[in-house]
Amino acid sequence: MRLWDIYAGLLTPTQREITDLYFNKDLTLSEIAEEKNVSRQAVSECLKTCRNQLEEYEGKLGFLKLLDDADLQTSLKRADAGRWATGFLRANPQFGREIAELEKILEKDYSAEVAETSDFIK
Repeated sequence: MRLWDIYAGLLTPTQREITDLYFNKDLTLSEIAEEKNVSRQAVSECLKTCRNQLEEYEGKLGFLKLLDDADLQTSLKRADAGRWATGFLRANPQFGREIAELEKILEKDYSAEVAETSDFIK
C-alpha cells in the first residue's frame, strides 16, 4: 500500500483506477471486474503487474526506504530527546514547566501543519 501511495502516479490511468478500487475502495476482484466490465482474471493480472511495477520502481528509486529511514531517525531522535528531558528534569526540577512544554512539542501531532504545507507547495 505504501508503494502505491508513493508511485501510483507512474502507473497508467487504467492501472491507477483499478489499484485505487482495490486498495482504497476495498472492492473485491469480482466487484472491480463487474464495474470495469472485464474478467476477474484481467483484474488479477493487472494488480499483479502493478505490484511488480511498484516494486521495480522502489528498487530503482528507493523513495519508500528513504521515507522509512527518515521516520525511524525521527522516532529515535524524539525518544532520545524525551529521555534527555526526563533526566534533565530529575537533575533540575525548577525547569518543570519548560520540560513539560518540550514534552508537549515532542508529542504533538503535526498532521495539520504538514497538510497545509503540502497544499501550499502544490
